[in-house]
Parts: sequence; structure tokens; C-alpha cells
Amino acid sequence: MTLLIHRFGGNGFYILDEPEAALSPTRQLAVLRRIHHLVLDNSQFVIATHSPILMAYPEAKILILEDGGFTEVPYQDTEHYSVTKEFINNSARMIETLLEK
Repeated sequence: MTLLIHRFGGNGFYILDEPEAALSPTRQLAVLRRIHHLVLDNSQFVIATHSPILMAYPEAKILILEDGGFTEVPYQDTEHYSVTKEFINNSARMIETLLEK
């Protein structure tokens, strides 16, 4: 967060590798807000992430790296979104399935 707030400014081009690492969901939302302010100030981002929160940025171009190269996918079609949604909607069932002998 400190880097995003104090070192990043408008008209920048930033490449980030999993900026959500060690951040709570609330802090990830704060990162998303700061990224948005920087985008409004003419900055661009390339972000490698597993965070469905960061992937939710409006109009983000989401690329999945597969054997044949990169494929653009809609947010709701990402594994990160679908697994997180499934867990939130059915956490008890998923925990039971994961922990069964």
C-alpha cells in the first residue's frame, strides 16, 4: 500500500506481480481504489494476480496463460471468481467435501 500511495503517480505504467499477497480483503479493496485513482490520472497497469477482488476492476482485460498462449476471458469465467463464489455460497458443503476421509 505504501508503494501505491507514496511512489506511484499519474501518467505511469506499472507492472505488478500479485500485489494482493499478504493483504486482507479490505486492504485489497483499498488497493483497487488506489489503482482506480491512478487510472483516472492516466496511469496503466499490468497485474499478475489470483485475487478475484483485483480482477473485478471495471473494463479490465483479463488474460489467462494456457499452453497455446494467452486467452482473454470474462471476469465471471475465471477460475478464481468461480471457486471463490462457490465457496462463499456453499462453504459448509465445500469444507465437508474437502475434509472428508
